Amino acid sequence: MCPGPEGRSVSLGAVDLNLLVALKALLEEGNVTHAGARVGMGQPTMSAALARLRRHFDDELLVRVGRDFELTPFARSLLPEVQEAVKLLGDALRVTDRFDPATSERLFTVALSDYALAVLHEPLRRRVKAVAPTVRLAFTDLGEDLLGSERVLLRQDILIGPPGYGFAGRHMRLFRDRLVYIADAGNRHLTGAGLSMADLRRMSHANAVFRGGVPTPVDRAAAELGIDRHISMRVFGFLPLLFAVPGTDAVAMVPERIAVRFAGDGRLRVLDPPFTPPLMLEAAWWHPSKHVDPAHRWFTAVLREVAAELRRSEPAQLPPDPVLDRAIGR
Repeated sequence: MCPGPEGRSVSLGAVDLNLLVALKALLEEGNVTHAGARVGMGQPTMSAALARLRRHFDDELLVRVGRDFELTPFARSLLPEVQEAVKLLGDALRVTDRFDPATSERLFTVALSDYALAVLHEPLRRRVKAVAPTVRLAFTDLGEDLLGSERVLLRQDILIGPPGYGFAGRHMRLFRDRLVYIADAGNRHLTGAGLSMADLRRMSHANAVFRGGVPTPVDRAAAELGIDRHISMRVFGFLPLLFAVPGTDAVAMVPERIAVRFAGDGRLRVLDPPFTPPLMLEAAWWHPSKHVDPAHRWFTAVLREVAAELRRSEPAQLPPDPVLDRAIGR
């Protein structure tokens, strides 16, 4: 029971299981479309479920505020009880709490940037296939509603992103990188062995941007160093820069792991910045409720193994990181 509008008590007992699952998704997502996608319902079906739930509880549950929706006070009070009810039902219907990776067909969804995908995809797939041949992996891009709320972490098993951006939930450090510059091998401005601060102020820059206008580590470094960049080109993510810079006079700052991988064809030069290279750290984030799932604990353990592998191949110039070493068990 939980208090409803005007202090009345409302029971979940009259809500059938399918409607209860829809209610949990609606309250956690705060969005009809996202909730429907999460539980495999089309928007008309989910809208119909919301209408039934509104009649049942005599409350709007979701109200539009501008272009978004917000939970009503009653809906906020209802959410913990709904979550607990679904959990208890899941516990009662689960045959076993064990997870056997050798036979499981579980799908794990990972949200991450193009850069993190380039670094993680091969070692993660290889390790999963070795011990869990029928486990499936799905990689999705980072949405725009990432910051400040744990709700987004309910839509996937793992989110890969750097600390310091306001991601909620639990996290584990995965791997580090240096930020270096790339330029066309024939860039007319590169007359010396490397870059100077004067070069960076004179040359045009290609810049990666993130969804939602979130500042990148490159933006932060430029602001801290007072580099007034003339940005002639913007692309979403770091990977497109590796294809956009060749043939231009622009420079771009990208993570070293992907820079050296794509510089082998001779079209690009990889250059250290004329200052201590900024460091990037990527971490795995997940909703606290997922840690009770043995399958999810197995998956985070695999990520820890991949992190240990990536630690051995990181750029040699990186300083020691005892916190990362403890996180990956080194």
